[in-house]
Amino acid sequence: MTGTQSVLDVEYGTAGSVSLLLDVYSRATSAETDAARAAIILVHGGGWFRGDKSKEVTVATMLVDAGYIVFAPNYREAPAATFPASRDDVLTAAHWALSSDWAFDRSKLAFFGGSAGGNLVVEASIATGRPAVSWSGIFDLLAIVEQTDDLPATPTSQDLNAMKSADINQTGRNDAFLRWTILNEVGNDRSLLAEASTARHVTPQGGPVYLANSLAEFVPVSDARAMQSALAAAGLASTLQLIPGTHHAEGYTAAAIGPSLAFLAGAFSGKRP
Repeated sequence: MTGTQSVLDVEYGTAGSVSLLLDVYSRATSAETDAARAAIILVHGGGWFRGDKSKEVTVATMLVDAGYIVFAPNYREAPAATFPASRDDVLTAAHWALSSDWAFDRSKLAFFGGSAGGNLVVEASIATGRPAVSWSGIFDLLAIVEQTDDLPATPTSQDLNAMKSADINQTGRNDAFLRWTILNEVGNDRSLLAEASTARHVTPQGGPVYLANSLAEFVPVSDARAMQSALAAAGLASTLQLIPGTHHAEGYTAAAIGPSLAFLAGAFSGKRP
């Protein structure tokens, strides 16, 4: 992380007795440059039940290298905290960043995340009108559950806590595990699935979105296409990058980081993606 400064475990809020923490990554240049830079809320993945901000150092550094200040929050996870706790925490982190003393242009803030984080950043974009970059987001939770009703909901055998984000869920479809993550996020309350389905509550007040998905990965490509269709129906600009193979989220960083940065630069300059 040459040249990148990090401030770890900053409290951005509380939820009951839970302290909500984030990490800040930046590179100081000059007061004028710092005040003009844009900010990214970088949201980790992990199926809404695992994952940690500490795994986002690689992507955070890439974003800092591109000129951004980065806020990487932890958020409450299932099953201790179910929908909409994680979404609420990401929005709280954004509000905290905007109200903080960190130097950046308050008109230039975006969200960036993968997998469950990819879901949360699009939720945040819909709520705030800010841009979002989503790698392998999971969006129409109700449709995925209904399409997998013939399968058991099965947790993964991978040791997710011991793995790098770029190594998780890289071998293709695993519908039984995807079903499990979704039902776990709503506390097995199917009545919440429609409300938790991002593709079903897009509004014209949302922001532009960059979507990436592999063609044969953990999250079915049909879900990304349905999300783009919902954005289009609401009149929102979006880009969908389809990547060959089975790589999931940060597993295709090399293919997606350049186009994602180009999207953000265009969004902040006022150009349509």
